[in-house]
Amino acid sequence: MRPAFSQIGFILAALGSSIGLGHIWRFPYMAGENGGGAFVLLFLVLALCVGVSLLIAEMLIGNRGKGDMPECFATLSENPKTLWRYTGIALLGGVLILSFYCVILGWILYYLVFVSFSLPSSMQDSQGIFSALMSEGVEAQILCFFATLFCTAFIVSFGIKKGIERLNVILMPLLFIIFIALLVYASFQPSFLRAVHFLFDFKYEDITPSVLISALAQMFFSLSLGVGTIMTYSAMSEDKQNLLKSAVWVVIPGLIISLIAGLMIFTFYFGYEGELGQGSGESVNLVFISLPLIFSEFGNVGVILSVAFLSALLFAGITSTVSLLEPSVYFLINRFKIHRIIATFGISAVVFCIGLVALYSMSARGEHLIFGGKSVFLWLDFVSSSVIMPISVLFATFFVGFVLAKAKVAKGAKGIKEGELREYTRDFLSDKAFGLWLFVLRYIAPVIIVGILAYKVITEL
Repeated sequence: MRPAFSQIGFILAALGSSIGLGHIWRFPYMAGENGGGAFVLLFLVLALCVGVSLLIAEMLIGNRGKGDMPECFATLSENPKTLWRYTGIALLGGVLILSFYCVILGWILYYLVFVSFSLPSSMQDSQGIFSALMSEGVEAQILCFFATLFCTAFIVSFGIKKGIERLNVILMPLLFIIFIALLVYASFQPSFLRAVHFLFDFKYEDITPSVLISALAQMFFSLSLGVGTIMTYSAMSEDKQNLLKSAVWVVIPGLIISLIAGLMIFTFYFGYEGELGQGSGESVNLVFISLPLIFSEFGNVGVILSVAFLSALLFAGITSTVSLLEPSVYFLINRFKIHRIIATFGISAVVFCIGLVALYSMSARGEHLIFGGKSVFLWLDFVSSSVIMPISVLFATFFVGFVLAKAKVAKGAKGIKEGELREYTRDFLSDKAFGLWLFVLRYIAPVIIVGILAYKVITEL
């Protein structure tokens, strides 16, 4: 019998895949880099109006196809040799992201264990700790990188029910408890209102093309689209899963976590008299340089705040790394009948080797690992998040919007037709909602995705 998530297990697993560094680390620094309110407004609108539609599309392919990512496309097109199966290249994107994602999680683990209990007392000290870690602390980075990757592989090796679902059932509620507690504490700080104004006040003139593209990219990145995670999890969900409800349950809590993280981080940051402006670059270092220094101002309470925040960030990261590893593992199990433990640790070994190269490319010893002005670490980030992910989602939207939703044909014809697709979505989409959803997939989402892809390629190459 095919392993399956329970309904709540599927929602928590999909939510765990999206709530990671994207929501907690990347959202605050992107908001800081893009002026606050205008970026936040655009991100919220796009996530609710476009992100939900894209999630439903990927969930639909997985839930209807009931297989690994390439198999889903082959099954739904009723052609085992269809070219659509090559969209499974997105699984490679997940492996590449995992290789540098675990490096970042290793930094967080290092700060949790070695820095939280000896917080820096000056900006110079804080910058020195991070610089020393990046330039001289290669061995410590490798150890922490290995620890986070091994933990990820260990959880995945237990399978869907005993590993992934159990992890998310425990960590997701715990994550929300920690963050709500930190938000409550932050709300009593004098700088809390300033953080509120920064994130929610906006001027129309602040909505620039650059801010719009940044909001689009953040929406895309934070929902864990384009790496096979959502399709793989959906393939192991219940047959009659309410995909609209599931998508909303993934998007809304993710947005809440983003806003809580933003309010909390900027409250502490502004309390330290930090200044942020569009394109300032200061916000990128919030977690690793600014926040430890800020927490040190609270004395013993600061140690507790640091441990709680970094623990929550580590928990959220682990739920994401698990979701990045599982699609490739499931592919090997489903396609080649490889034992789960062998598949899990085999892929993890490849990830470890790639991650080591990425890690060294960021250190003082990695000068020979810089190509075209980018380190291997940054190239992995660029190729996966700026090329593979948007192309994968673009193919998925075209597949659902045009291939699955063909005009209804004569009775007895083969293939998935619009009438059949409508019947499948009737339980959770009204006629008007179905039409709007298809319109978004056919005409709105492709323009957005191509815009992101073109902007990233032009600006970063």
